[in-house]
Amino acid sequence: MDVLIIEDEPLAANRLQELLEECHSEINVVAKCISVEKTVEWLNTHKHPELIFSDIQIADGLSFEVFKQVEVQSPVIFTTAFDQYAIEAFEVNSVDYLLKPIKLQKLLQSLAKFEQLKKKFASSTLQEKLTELTELVKGGKTSKSRFLVKSGQKIKAIKIEQIAYFYSQDKLTMLMTHEGQKFPIDYSLDELVGMLKPKDFFKLNRKIIANIDATHTIHPHFKGRLKVELEPSFEEEVIISAERTPLFKIWLNQ
Repeated sequence: MDVLIIEDEPLAANRLQELLEECHSEINVVAKCISVEKTVEWLNTHKHPELIFSDIQIADGLSFEVFKQVEVQSPVIFTTAFDQYAIEAFEVNSVDYLLKPIKLQKLLQSLAKFEQLKKKFASSTLQEKLTELTELVKGGKTSKSRFLVKSGQKIKAIKIEQIAYFYSQDKLTMLMTHEGQKFPIDYSLDELVGMLKPKDFFKLNRKIIANIDATHTIHPHFKGRLKVELEPSFEEEVIISAERTPLFKIWLNQ
């Protein structure tokens, strides 16, 4: 497997190469790039590798700049000493986000996750889901522009732009606004999926459908899953399964 390393610290790059070769005898590091400029130049003149390992803060800026200048065809595992770039990482071709110093066990888990995702993307079932999601993101479905809710003895209309997320609680479906107001509504989450614009709302798990603007922070979680912090905050942990993670990343990156 051909691998490109983007890292401006030679010792860190060499150590990562040693760990990779220890993980898998068939890994071939084709190049090590120290800057945005050098990476862009290399990607424009070479076949893109099967996988990229990239630090985020490199010699001449952030490695995210590479993705603005080149249509990168390879998945990426980010390696960094900082955790504040997780959301930006998941908006590009990110498979995983490893914090330095990189441990062999964590690296093995990331490579296993990469192989698992390759298999999933090769399956017809997931391909059908991806195709459907892409078509929906482009439009073509009629969606609701507002929901009627009860507020005391009154009925009021909540515009779709005001809604942060919908969630299930005690056999009820609740609507949460960006201002933190919540109201019960007469639809199940499954019914709501067909009423909302897929480019704006995503079913994170069986309990929550969230507006893209409400996804405040994203953290890597165990076994290929993601943990999402919502704004306004939700009272429980919001976990996205490993199976839904690729779809979630496509949705974020639309």
